[in-house]
Amino acid sequence: MIALAVAGPSPFWYLTRATGTVSLILLTISVALGVVSVQRLHHPQIPRFVVDNVHRNASLLAVVFLVIHIATSLLDGYAPISVVDAIIPFRSAYRPLWLGFGATAFDLLLAVTITSLARRRLGYGVWRATHWAAYACWPLALVHGLGTGSDAKTPWMLAITGGCVIVVIVAVIARATSGWPAHAGARTVALAASAMVPIGLLAWLPSGPLAAGWAKRAGTPASLLPRSATLVSSSGGSSSTGSSAAGTSFAAAVAGTVHRATVDGGLAGSTCRSRSPDRN
Repeated sequence: MIALAVAGPSPFWYLTRATGTVSLILLTISVALGVVSVQRLHHPQIPRFVVDNVHRNASLLAVVFLVIHIATSLLDGYAPISVVDAIIPFRSAYRPLWLGFGATAFDLLLAVTITSLARRRLGYGVWRATHWAAYACWPLALVHGLGTGSDAKTPWMLAITGGCVIVVIVAVIARATSGWPAHAGARTVALAASAMVPIGLLAWLPSGPLAAGWAKRAGTPASLLPRSATLVSSSGGSSSTGSSAAGTSFAAAVAGTVHRATVDGGLAGSTCRSRSPDRN
């Protein structure tokens, strides 16, 4: 007698998804406050140092959650990702381009955080030059999440992503229009860039992460792509796929191995090859 065993994802997989989403939200808050400039943001009931602290703490928390995000990805062991892959971009065997964007964003954010903590020793000029890199972190992290995230197709993740894009665009528009027409050229470029972000996403997503077959096209190793689970009886007789056995309910002891696989969009599924135990 034969049976199909199903194993769910590990707890690390859920932690990876959660920390990645929280990191994007925190990075969005940090970048938006940086764009509008905490020195220029005034409110009669909110002291300037409060906004400054929110900006700094959001950046630090983003780094913390990113470290947890990377650590849980490594501990999960599902994707062939190493510590080096998380630091050096575009060398991973798993979705190298999209994982590379995430590694680049992490490196830039780490550099910004270190220079911010050592700002007094490095000087304002070095800190200022490095701090501009923070603006590149956000789009890289956004594309990384869409390209490798398990939840890229889900409505709630699309809503979060859309919300993050709106927050940053509003911040850019507020900063670019404040003091117009001074530096009109730079402000026009900023406004054009903010308009290109949603246009680019709307053009890319339907044929990219939201389209069928994205897992393979994104660079997922063939061993992790979905495959039919073949069930082989102990007598060596006929075989069938897991879907053909789904309509029958029964219980039996099973011996075999379980393989996790990536379905379209990056969601982890499970397949197995099983056999009935040998009789004495």
